[in-house]
Amino acid sequence: MNSAKTFLGANIKFLRHRLKRSQDEVAALLDIKRSTLNSYENGVALTPPIHLLLKMSDYFKFSLDALVRTDLSKISEYSLREMERGYTKDIEGKNLRVLYTSVDKSDRENIELVPVKSKAGYTAGYNDPEYISSLPTFQLPFLQRDKKYRAFQLDGDSMLPIPDGAHVVGEYVQNLAALKDGSAYIIVTRDEGVVFKVVYNQARKRKKFLLRSLNSAYKPYEVDVEQVMEAWKFVNYFTSELPDSYSELSSLKKEFRAMSDRLQKMRV
Repeated sequence: MNSAKTFLGANIKFLRHRLKRSQDEVAALLDIKRSTLNSYENGVALTPPIHLLLKMSDYFKFSLDALVRTDLSKISEYSLREMERGYTKDIEGKNLRVLYTSVDKSDRENIELVPVKSKAGYTAGYNDPEYISSLPTFQLPFLQRDKKYRAFQLDGDSMLPIPDGAHVVGEYVQNLAALKDGSAYIIVTRDEGVVFKVVYNQARKRKKFLLRSLNSAYKPYEVDVEQVMEAWKFVNYFTSELPDSYSELSSLKKEFRAMSDRLQKMRV
C-alpha cells in the first residue's frame, strides 16, 4: 500500500506536523515504536496492519480512503476541518467537495487570483493542485484566518455598478444548500464557467439555482445544481476605476467653489 501511488506515509507526516506532535508522541499514542512510525512516514516499511491503520484513522480523524488516496497537504485547511468533522455529503449526495489551495512561506493559506485570461481554464483545473499553485496569490490581513478565500476578475458589465475588470473576493461555501436568496456569489459551473451573480436558491424543491445580474439589461437564468462545481460568497471587490458617483461629486464640488468665488467677488 505504501507505494508511489499512495499518500499514506506523506499524509501521516503532514498530519503529525499539523497537530504539532513529535514522532515520539504519536508513536506512543499509536502504541508502536518511533522507528516504526518513521519508517511508515518515509515509505520504508510495508503496509501497516489493518488494526494500526484503523488507529491512525481514529487518531487523525480522517477516513482510511483519505489517508491513502488523497494528498492532504494540497487540500485547504477549510476542507481538512470539514473532513475531520465527518462532513462527507452535499445536497446532491455526492462526496465532499475537496478544495485545493496554496500557502505562503509562513504556511498561511493564500488568496489565489483567477484573472480573466485564466477563467476558461479554471473549470478544468479547479481541482488540480498544480493548476491552483500556478495562479497569482496575495494576502488580505483583515480577512478571517479560519475561512478560505479566492479572487476572480470580472469580465463584462452584467454586475454594474461593479465594473468590468474588477477583482471580486469570495469566501468558499462548502454546502450549496447554504446559499442565501438575494446574496451575491461567484458560481463555477460546468457549462457557463465562472460567473458572478445574485443567487436565488431553489435547490431543495427544484434542484436549480436562479442567477440574476445587477444590470437589468441581462435576463435571469437557471442552472441545475449538478452543474455547480463551486460557490464563493461575495466578500468585497477591488477596482482601479472611480465610480460615476465620484465624478458627479467632483463636479458638484467644482461648481460650489466657482459659486463661492463669484460671491466673494460680489462682496468686494
